[in-house]
Amino acid sequence: MTNFLHRITPERAEELKGRVAAEIGSTFASRYTQVVSLRGALEPEAIAQYGKRATGQKYLINPTLD
Repeated sequence: MTNFLHRITPERAEELKGRVAAEIGSTFASRYTQVVSLRGALEPEAIAQYGKRATGQKYLINPTLD
């Protein structure tokens, strides 16, 4: 992405950034199956779940959780 942004004009880059910002809750939204702590992500059961890489099942690892 960075290389692409360097190849286009600054005006076009700002236009694209504005589109992402405007559509962050729709087109570019992410939905997660589960939010886990960093410690929890290292548990064998958690690894077995997110290690499947199943469609529509994203896991967000949040290192600030206990």
